[in-house]
Amino acid sequence: MMQRLKATLLQRRNNLHVHSLRFLNQFHTRNLCSLPDTNITDELDNQVLVEGKAWSRTAILNRPSVLNCLSTAMGARLQKLYTSWENNPDIGFVAMKWQGILCWRRYCDTLSIKYGGASRMFCDGEYLGLTGQKLNGAEMISCGLATHYAHSSKLALIEEQLGKLDTDDPSVIETSLEKYSDLVYLDNISVLHRIEILDKCFSHDTVEEIIDALESETSKTNDAWCISTLRRLNEASPLGLKVSLKSIREGRFQTLDQCLIREYRMSLQGISNQVSKDFCEGVRARMVDKDLAPKWNPPSLEQVSKDMVEHYFSPLSKSEPDLELPTDLREAFT
Repeated sequence: MMQRLKATLLQRRNNLHVHSLRFLNQFHTRNLCSLPDTNITDELDNQVLVEGKAWSRTAILNRPSVLNCLSTAMGARLQKLYTSWENNPDIGFVAMKWQGILCWRRYCDTLSIKYGGASRMFCDGEYLGLTGQKLNGAEMISCGLATHYAHSSKLALIEEQLGKLDTDDPSVIETSLEKYSDLVYLDNISVLHRIEILDKCFSHDTVEEIIDALESETSKTNDAWCISTLRRLNEASPLGLKVSLKSIREGRFQTLDQCLIREYRMSLQGISNQVSKDFCEGVRARMVDKDLAPKWNPPSLEQVSKDMVEHYFSPLSKSEPDLELPTDLREAFT
């Protein structure tokens, strides 16, 4: 996946400044929840900090009060930083961290997370996408989504070791990571122990059928996991649930390029407020007012029409072109 990021940055670096300004000018027209324009310049440097070592650079997200959520201005700054680091032959390793969490990366591969690996759960996407649940380190290792697990107490040592590397050779980085890796086992309450019931409930065609299946299981077993999962679905945006399910199902049969374009469209359509203001309402309820009482529109699954869902997957307007991926500039995957 990093080859694609590199290629994108290389193609767009010449118009980076103009592109970033265009996003910043649209900052308020989209009614995004972020810093006012008058504060962007003053606060931006503090929101994305930088640590530099001989052969490496670390970008640090520093907005803990909003869970380190990225703003448009932060994204523009990160893109500028990554482009400058990519063009610097003396930098072979880049890391990002926030709240003590380190994500290592180089420009040719992703070493801490493995995309496209086979999962033990057939309906993992549906479950995670619809409920918003997260996998812990042990579960990510078990599913093949992560390659290494280390206790948080070792992160400083890992970061120090990686910062000394003068190569981006994956075998060298792999060896460095293995020195600090720990064996890890699934908790007894892990969702991976419920694969059978998860597949049974989340393999249905519609959100309504998934909820019906969970309600049926709950009535039979009074299982705490089923009850908790149902509660999460009932609290979520009805429109968001249907959009998410369609996206997950389509993604199984698409290339990475198609997935990136689809998700780009969904993101911009979601913040445009043309169909619904559910995205901003969710941000308000969880991160601004923190009342955890969003008022979704439409308020129920029955009121979500097919046209509403399809709108999130439609091409963008002329003023907002689709994501362009520079396929001709890609490096061979090794």
